[in-house]
Amino acid sequence: MLNFPLTRRAFVAGTAALAAGGALTLAGCSVEQPIEPGPAPADPADGNAPTEPVAAQSGVARTLTAAVAYEGSDPNPIGTSSGVFLAAGWHVFEGLYELNMHTYRAECGLAADAPVQIDDLEYEVTLREDTVFSDGSPLTSADVVNAFERNGESDLYGAFLSFITAVSAPDERTVRFKLNAPMGSVLQERLALVRVFPTTLTDEQLATKPIGSGPWCYETINAADGGRISFTANHRYTGPWPATCERMEWSVLLDDTRRTDELIDKDVMAMEAAPVVRAEELAGAGATVEWVPGFNLPFLMFNCEKPPFDDVRVRQALLYAIDVDSLIGTYMAGHARAATSLLPDYFRHYHRAATVYSYDPEKARKLLAEAGVDELALTLRANDNWVSTLAPAIAEDWKAVGVTAEVVLLDTTALFADLSTEPEPGTLLPFDVVLSPGDPSCFGNDADLIISWWYGDNVWTRARSRWATTPAFAEMAELLAEARSKTSEDEQQPLWNQCFDIIAAEVPLYPLFHRETATAWWTAQLDDYDPISATGLNFLGTTPMRDADPI
Repeated sequence: MLNFPLTRRAFVAGTAALAAGGALTLAGCSVEQPIEPGPAPADPADGNAPTEPVAAQSGVARTLTAAVAYEGSDPNPIGTSSGVFLAAGWHVFEGLYELNMHTYRAECGLAADAPVQIDDLEYEVTLREDTVFSDGSPLTSADVVNAFERNGESDLYGAFLSFITAVSAPDERTVRFKLNAPMGSVLQERLALVRVFPTTLTDEQLATKPIGSGPWCYETINAADGGRISFTANHRYTGPWPATCERMEWSVLLDDTRRTDELIDKDVMAMEAAPVVRAEELAGAGATVEWVPGFNLPFLMFNCEKPPFDDVRVRQALLYAIDVDSLIGTYMAGHARAATSLLPDYFRHYHRAATVYSYDPEKARKLLAEAGVDELALTLRANDNWVSTLAPAIAEDWKAVGVTAEVVLLDTTALFADLSTEPEPGTLLPFDVVLSPGDPSCFGNDADLIISWWYGDNVWTRARSRWATTPAFAEMAELLAEARSKTSEDEQQPLWNQCFDIIAAEVPLYPLFHRETATAWWTAQLDDYDPISATGLNFLGTTPMRDADPI
């Protein structure tokens, strides 16, 4: 027994429907009708492999091409938080359940149906029949158990899966879960987090070229800036979203200009993170540019142990002093919404926080005076990506209320290099305030997951914000645990609401706004493509077409 440690369209419409419809139940499994997979190029080592190409119908392109905006170094699906490999993993691996990234509904993946409740804290999941990995080896419940055990031991996913006390395989097609809390409406969504791979894969294979049972297989992997990830169709896939062409190629281009030029020159069919400053140029060239409201946000994180930031009034004052609407208008071209809670108001589970940080310099000055702070000087560590443009404006707003900020730009690795280990007692972490982006909605959008990401008992609260030592943290942790013990969303929501209020009042780490995700693509070249709100590109069900009307 293992004890773990701590339509595809319209994201907005989908989340609104979930909010209106109440809890996701375990009574059924939302699954699209399977599409009969077409044949794929033959595997020379497999005498029984089909010989016809996947893209047999007229007008279908041989290769789907895209440009992605984030690099990565490790395709290992265990505990991954890499934006590029999370997205790639949606195509290469399957979970028991698949989180539809447009609606955030949990649909059946490897599971044949919804979990069957055995007792209050025990569930069984039956696997769909005749599923094999891309190498032809059978996928059994032992592979699922191994994947959950390995992910449960990982630093990141362990916290998300801590409600599972044991997972076992009564037979080859059954997986049994023992829980310490029912999890109510979010059980299937959390089970969707784990991607399944063969138990036989070594650590080296997982880190270099892992295989799964999804519609695509890795062919070559170079996810460094300027590199390329190539995929081939998995002709053994039996799920609902088979590959629609022979190959897929993703160019890894961190630079906005290079990525945009690739699309304009038609070297790729789609690109993620289309820059606002070139949106008109993209549209003028004939490409489609769409902004999808999501969770992606810039946050401020405070050193809650270091005076004067250990005083909540100082943290609140620095938020009241920022003209967020001006940031949105100037740097986001209006494609964002000021935060009124941890969650945006178009997410299910949203609750308008009791404390909302509208622009109020006078209130900021008053709070600083009450805290006995005069002429405060601080260092603002800012990520050198898209949020770096916000930092000077934030510093100017703080200057207006008597706060001097020195802006220091750092890449992500350097930004958190000395903020990822819990300090010795009596030792302060070497920072004042951090400005960085974040988007845990890649993993899901339920309240428990989002709260747990930044405010759980993990690296964020113990080795970064240092909020875990406060009474408010303990109170929120108890509320979150109580919510997990409830079996219905109606019982969970009031408890989550109290968590949102505590987070908004304490602000150890807090969003400034929730931005829309911009994606650009050639409509004539991608049939049935819809952009998602989270980081990454999702091409499940999308067919690449030869451009019927070239520009």
